[in-house]
Amino acid sequence: EARLRVQAGNGGRGSTSFRREKFVPFGGPDGGDGGHGGSVYLRAASGINTLADFRIERTFKAGHGAPGGAHDCTGRGGADLYVPVPTGTVVRDAATQEELGDLTRDGAELLVARGGKGGWGNQRFKSSTNRSPRQFGPGLPGEKRALELELKVIADVGLLGLPNAGKSTLIRAVSAARPKVADYPFTTLHPNLGVVSVGEHRSFVMADIPGLIAGAAEGAGLGIRFLRHLQRTRLLLHLVDIAPPDPGADPVSDARAIQRELRKFSADLAAKPRWLVLNKRDLLPAAEAQRRAQAILRRLRYRGPHFLISGATGEGTKALCAAIMKLLDRDTAVHGRASSPEDADASRPDAT
Repeated sequence: EARLRVQAGNGGRGSTSFRREKFVPFGGPDGGDGGHGGSVYLRAASGINTLADFRIERTFKAGHGAPGGAHDCTGRGGADLYVPVPTGTVVRDAATQEELGDLTRDGAELLVARGGKGGWGNQRFKSSTNRSPRQFGPGLPGEKRALELELKVIADVGLLGLPNAGKSTLIRAVSAARPKVADYPFTTLHPNLGVVSVGEHRSFVMADIPGLIAGAAEGAGLGIRFLRHLQRTRLLLHLVDIAPPDPGADPVSDARAIQRELRKFSADLAAKPRWLVLNKRDLLPAAEAQRRAQAILRRLRYRGPHFLISGATGEGTKALCAAIMKLLDRDTAVHGRASSPEDADASRPDAT
């Protein structure tokens, strides 16, 4: 998240002027209006991936309008200011917390501070009883506003799981993304995006966030800070380690804990379609991996799509990605939108 201030330009003052021409000793008023102040816009730019440019609170100012001139000349308008932000930025008013806009499309623009109107010149004040007005308008001030920016990455598929469940290994296996992978918890410290190609000219975007732990909704661990990045996804992949290094670990209890944290964070996020991905099959004999996978599914009472894979060797990932692409294609063709909670019923664990 980041904060910034925006200040639109003030309107220029109107002019007090009278016609001065040969043989016209008492010319009427001809003062022009002041120019309008410039406005401030936020513009989504695909080339920007973070809010790092706004780490220090800055003030962005548009240009002021110029004063009006003689001969009914309107002053020059102030230059508008366009501030580039990452695509996927949510904009809120810092004072009221009102959401002003959600820049989900590259090139989308949002007006955040409107420039002040230029003041009237004295020719505007002429009347039947006041033939030589000397009044003029001072020009209105531009809007000022403090803003909060929140970046939510735009991805089709999001990865969920405990730390060290193999999320980063999976995204490395199926895309060109290269997140850090190590044998200790919380290796991933920020969201990672990878583009997964499935055949010619077909692809989807996968997002990996830091792992969740029990109590995440109350602030434990790192993942809860990044769950908002999954709110735009159309499908969640819940990775479960079927061969945890700790002999006392229970994959089923861990899976249920993740679901509870999702519900605490957002009912809408918990209602998204979610597939179970049983990872690290390469660490077990084939028969034992199948036995553990079936036991986990049975205890979770899960009847939705599930996949037994190894992110380290790539085994099973091709079938997983093909199934994801098929779902996304069908969802787009049928609904023309992201899947609804009703679509998720058959693909969500019943475990609580």
